[in-house]
Amino acid sequence: MIGLDTNVIIRYAMRDDPAQTAQADRLIEGFTAQDPGYISHVTLVEVWWVLTRTYKLKNADVASFLDSLLSAASLEVQKPDLVHKALRAVRTHRADFADALIAVVSTDDGCTEVKTFDVKAAQRAGMTLLA
Repeated sequence: MIGLDTNVIIRYAMRDDPAQTAQADRLIEGFTAQDPGYISHVTLVEVWWVLTRTYKLKNADVASFLDSLLSAASLEVQKPDLVHKALRAVRTHRADFADALIAVVSTDDGCTEVKTFDVKAAQRAGMTLLA
């Protein structure tokens, strides 16, 4: 299995560098369900950040893009059920994707709560404010 770095996924999504886009296309379109590409949580968080901050895409559009990665038979996403949960928090509570993913991964790993100083993360991502 071959892992994908953020910049490969960004080139594939944004198509803003012809040479790199062509290479990303060949790689990603060459994966199959039997031999998928791999995307980690860290990569997804970076993709989210780059698309929302650098490219100024709307959260809803980036969430849809991540959904397309999750549904691709030729890609394996690290613990996809947790990514789906994080995306639900983004959509229903306007949580930051990174905060939501931190919360759901921590809970899945046995944490009873996730402490934060970030008021929005406590309100929207299910963390507990440390005050």
